[in-house]
Amino acid sequence: QVQLVESGGGLVQPGGSLRLSCAASGSIFMIYTMGWDRQATGKQRELVAHITSGGSTNYADSVKGRFTISRDNAKNTVYLQMNSLKPEDTAVYYCRETMLAGAPPRYLELWGQGTLATVSS
Repeated sequence: QVQLVESGGGLVQPGGSLRLSCAASGSIFMIYTMGWDRQATGKQRELVAHITSGGSTNYADSVKGRFTISRDNAKNTVYLQMNSLKPEDTAVYYCRETMLAGAPPRYLELWGQGTLATVSS
C-alpha cells in the first residue's frame, strides 16, 4: 500500500517560516509530479506549488517569491519552504503526487492527510 505522510505544520507569527515535508512510502516505481494544495476554512482547495520529475516548478501567484518547493527523489520526499508567512496563508496543506506504484504497478494520484499551518500573532 502506498501512502503519503506529511509533517511540519504548526503555529507561526506573521513574517515567520515553516517547512513542510511529505514522504511517500510503499511499492513505488516512479513519482511524476509532486505538489502542495491548501484549503482555508470556508474556501475551496487551491494549488500552491508543484514540481515535475524534471524539476520544473509552478507556483500560485499569491506565494511566488515567498514559497519554494523542492524534492528529494532518493527519499521520495517533497518539501515546501514557506517564508514571510501571512495570516492569509493559514490553511490545511495537502501534498499531492502522481506516480507509478503498487502491485501490479499502475498510475496513481494520491493525497496526504493534511497538515495545519496557522499564521497568527
